[in-house]
Amino acid sequence: MKILLGVTGSISAYKACDLVRLFVKEGHSVRVVMTEAAAKFVTPLTFATLSKAEVSCGGLFDGKYSEWMPEHIALANFAEVFCVAPCTANVISKLACGIGDDVLTAAALACRAPLVLAPAMNVNMFMHPAVQVNISVLAARGVRIVEPGTGDLACGVCAKGRMPESEEIYRAILDAAANPSGE
Repeated sequence: MKILLGVTGSISAYKACDLVRLFVKEGHSVRVVMTEAAAKFVTPLTFATLSKAEVSCGGLFDGKYSEWMPEHIALANFAEVFCVAPCTANVISKLACGIGDDVLTAAALACRAPLVLAPAMNVNMFMHPAVQVNISVLAARGVRIVEPGTGDLACGVCAKGRMPESEEIYRAILDAAANPSGE
C-alpha cells in the first residue's frame, strides 16, 4: 500500500517516527509530508531515513516538482491512504474549512484517497467547541478520526489528548484502505 503520512507541529511528532517504521516493516511504501512547525520537533532527515524516501516540508512554492506536476498534486496522486498523525487543532481547522496554504493541507484537499486523522493536543484544545465542531464536520465528510488517548500530556496533566498508539492508527489505515467509502 502507498501511505502518505502528514506530520504536524505537535510534541507528538516524534511518535510518527515509530509509525513510519511500522509501515516500512509491514512492506508499505511511505512518503512523509510535514508542516514547517513539525520540522521544529523532528527533522525531515529523520523521516527520510526511516521511510527511505524524500520528505516534503513547508510551503506550496518551495520549488519541488515531480517532472511538471506541483508537489502537492504528486503527493495526493501517490496516496492510497493519507494519514495525518499527529494532527493539530490548527490543521484540523484548516481541513474543515478547506484551507490549503501549505504542502500538507493542499495535498489533503487534492487527495481522493481515504483520509485518517490522529489528533494530538492539550485536552482543553481538544475539547474546545470549535475543534469539536471541526472534527464533526470532517467526520461527516467521511474522514476517519482516531480518537486521542488518555494519559500524561506534555503540558503536565493526565487527560485526553495523547496521540493514539501506532498500532491503533495502523489498524485505522488498513480499515480505510479496505473500505474506502467508510460504509
